[in-house]
Amino acid sequence: MIRDTSAQDRRLAPEKNRKRLVVGIGAAAVVLIGLAFLAPTVSRLISADSSASTARLRIAEVKRGDLVRDVSVQGKVVAAVSPTLYARSAGTVTLDVNAGDKVTKDQVLAEIDSPELASKLRQEQATLDSLRLDVERATIDNRKAEAASQVAYEQAVIDRETAAREVERNQKAFEMGAQAEMTVLRAKDALSKAKLSEVAAQRNVQLDRDSLAFELKTKRVAYDRQQLLVEDLSRQVDELKLRSPVDGQVGQLIAQQRASVIENAPILSVVDLTALEIEVKVPEVFAHDLGPGMAAEIDDGGRKFKGEVKSISPEVVDGQVTGRVRFGDDKPAGLRQSQQLTTRILMDEHPNVLIVERGPFVDSGAGRVAYVVRNGTAERTPIQIGATSLNAVEIVSGVKEGDRIVISSTDEFKGAQRVALN
Repeated sequence: MIRDTSAQDRRLAPEKNRKRLVVGIGAAAVVLIGLAFLAPTVSRLISADSSASTARLRIAEVKRGDLVRDVSVQGKVVAAVSPTLYARSAGTVTLDVNAGDKVTKDQVLAEIDSPELASKLRQEQATLDSLRLDVERATIDNRKAEAASQVAYEQAVIDRETAAREVERNQKAFEMGAQAEMTVLRAKDALSKAKLSEVAAQRNVQLDRDSLAFELKTKRVAYDRQQLLVEDLSRQVDELKLRSPVDGQVGQLIAQQRASVIENAPILSVVDLTALEIEVKVPEVFAHDLGPGMAAEIDDGGRKFKGEVKSISPEVVDGQVTGRVRFGDDKPAGLRQSQQLTTRILMDEHPNVLIVERGPFVDSGAGRVAYVVRNGTAERTPIQIGATSLNAVEIVSGVKEGDRIVISSTDEFKGAQRVALN
């Protein structure tokens, strides 16, 4: 017989204790889950030599592509031909043009008034006229002297012929007994003297001719020398008229109108607008890579024009090297001197190579070390870099395509072999 249900009853815990138990079990579960997620991080931290925050790092992927080494700078349009005209002599300048005027080749642009040079030319011209008269006078005198020598020679010939006939006549008379032998002998002596006089006269003709020719040549040499001097002075006087060496435009008027200038003073400049070039200033770091003949690309309002590096200055000024880029077959229309144009110089091209975005890591690791990111850890890896451009670096060895490396400065890693990334 069952008296009551007390044997079937059990004691229940208060409601408050049950809630506390549930909360405790949940917290334990959260802790276990958190430990499961943090285990790899804790493991990385334990195995790493250092740690760093990814928020302060730049990470880029190694890709395969074409690396073009180039440098982009602002260039200034300058005239390839811009001669400056100088005063050939001291004097007063008279300008016949204004700045900006269009001029043609050999057009007179200015003139120097030099009284001293003009007076010297007149004096030397008078001397030249005097020497010309001396030459003409000497020519006439030579003809007269040669004629006199010829007359003396012909007279000697006549005297010799007369002496020969006299000998012949006396010889016949002596043979007939009508003349003394002494007379014949005198006639023969006279003939001998006549012959000597003839020979001497003949020689004198040649000697006089040579002597007179020498004197005339001397005067002509003096005349020719003076003529060269006058021609040179005439050239100098003509050069006082400053002519444009090219078709173009007057650039700058350096001297003022009616100003007194010294010899070799600059007067004005002329710009040849048909031959324009781009003057660029390239950072010193690229100086040893640049050279004449390199291809260039000139940007004029979005339009691209081909060019070529003409020359590179051997001098570095304020950390920059000055170069000249000339246009190819085509160039923009309406260019003006000193106009700014973006110019890109293509130094060389490396097709189908491993490249990564350029960053301070190149300088931090001296181009021999990079930190490759794998599973939240940056591992120090030896690399070898090749060509570099403004925004990319070629990696020859040490990494493969798809690897991710730290491209920001790695100085804070302090050479650690493994760095945990938070």
